[in-house]
Amino acid sequence: MELTLNEITKTYQSGRLSVRAVDGVTLSVSPGEFVAVQGPSGCGKSTLLLVAGGLLKPDSGSVKLGDYQLYSLNTNERAAVRNRQIGFVFQQFHLIPYLSVTDNVLAPAIAGGTNDGTARGNSLASRADQLTQELGLADRRRHMPNELSSGERQRTALARALFNRPALLLADEPTGNLDAENSQIALNHMRQFARDGGSVLMVTHDPQAVAAADRVVEIRDGCLVAPVESK
Repeated sequence: MELTLNEITKTYQSGRLSVRAVDGVTLSVSPGEFVAVQGPSGCGKSTLLLVAGGLLKPDSGSVKLGDYQLYSLNTNERAAVRNRQIGFVFQQFHLIPYLSVTDNVLAPAIAGGTNDGTARGNSLASRADQLTQELGLADRRRHMPNELSSGERQRTALARALFNRPALLLADEPTGNLDAENSQIALNHMRQFARDGGSVLMVTHDPQAVAAADRVVEIRDGCLVAPVESK
């Protein structure tokens, strides 16, 4: 699915002070494309990603994913589209601390209210096993997040993001807590997701992550300030 952000604006209010985090941003990501948004800390990258993912309503502008106008949907409808069509990967991982690797990977099925009959349950478990195998976590499936390295936590988070076979993958500083080797592993899987027809939007200030993208744009003070760069 194509992601289209059109004239997105988002302002935060702190007392009498207004901070425009995103200022009239227009950006699209096509199926099969890996786009990186780079810029310094505090420039509006993460806000833009939250808006793109249906998690933060903009003050103005529209977000379209395929045929869905995300902010024309009600809260429940938007949550359902988010669960089915969007995978999120965050710098801080956001794993559920009391669940094993396998159960964290299965979390989207639980959040979606999947009817876990025997056949369906076996299918879900098979999908989780496939992803943990592909991401080198086969021997860590029963471990809790506090028993994992940073790289293993990020790979678990990536497996969870990919579990429902989403159309769009959103990544917020996905290599920020990783060494070079684990960064490359995560980036390779995101590139493969794009090669398989998915859309990837990543915000980062990491040069290694930027180098993995097909196209790079720059954001400063909430505005896109550099022309689109295609590789």
